[in-house]
Amino acid sequence: MAFPVLAACNSDSGGSSAVGVDYPRSDTDFWNSYIKYTPQYAKQLKMSLKTTNSQNDVAKLTANVQTFISQGVKGVAMAPQDTAAIAPTLDQLADKKIPVVTVDTRPDSGKVYMVVRADNRAYGEKACQFLGTKLGGKGEVVMLEGDLSSINGRDRTEAFNSCMKQNFPGVKVYGEATNWDGATAAQKLQTDLTAHPGIKGVYMQSSFALSGTLQVLKQKGLLVSPGDPKHVFVVSNDGIPEELSDIGAGKIDATVSQPADLYAKYALYYLQAALDGKTFKPGKTDHASTIIQVRPGVLEDQLSAPLVTADGATYGGVASVKNTDTSLWGNHLN
Repeated sequence: MAFPVLAACNSDSGGSSAVGVDYPRSDTDFWNSYIKYTPQYAKQLKMSLKTTNSQNDVAKLTANVQTFISQGVKGVAMAPQDTAAIAPTLDQLADKKIPVVTVDTRPDSGKVYMVVRADNRAYGEKACQFLGTKLGGKGEVVMLEGDLSSINGRDRTEAFNSCMKQNFPGVKVYGEATNWDGATAAQKLQTDLTAHPGIKGVYMQSSFALSGTLQVLKQKGLLVSPGDPKHVFVVSNDGIPEELSDIGAGKIDATVSQPADLYAKYALYYLQAALDGKTFKPGKTDHASTIIQVRPGVLEDQLSAPLVTADGATYGGVASVKNTDTSLWGNHLN
């Protein structure tokens, strides 16, 4: 969709309608992609941008917000990884009438103008349906969880477990908390594969675990083609270019494409809407998503996040798209 333009905004970094965007981290391909997209969309909107990086630390995020306030920003976009601890900061911004859009995560409490996020429960359900189908409803899988202090980690974990219990009760799930840390994920996967050599599936809740998972599987002699009986089926989340190429190469089997480009686009779109005094209601949008009310006064725009596979088939009722599909942001990152 074309963006409306705020006439009051300036394209330089010192504009009177500057907005602040805090990047949550820069140590993953997904978030580095988001960081790359954000100034591109700010330029389209002719928005003045102030940026910080909280490096997965809520204390740094709080300090960064104080910096934004001192710089006179008119709105703030953030992606708090600890969704409980950010509440006092949100309260402070609300008191100052500075609208907030949260990206990727939804705060447990506090006022925000809009949450820009995909349905994270659907991530876990899609991964479950794919693995459960591939395993024929029985066997053992490892779930490399994110951080359960994050609503994303909780949603993906709870949905995966619930789906397996309901649809594939013959599948045993070994859940491993990793705090979104690749080294921790690799160590725990190695331990599980040693203790349970019959494991045939891995669900990585984010691409943070991709390189470590492939390394462990290679060391164990399990990084083999999907047609080999020793193959371990791997599902990821994010849809970064490396995942898409790894699906094509048969190294992993599926991912759920989390829209890094649309997170950047609609974070700024809703900040602009807030500055314009616009309001939104639950329902379908004009960009193939649905706005839901998650609690009184808090709306969430749930963007599309498709299951991606090599064959584009349907698994357990979940349709997928091929890893080569040109609609996937990971295939046109530039």
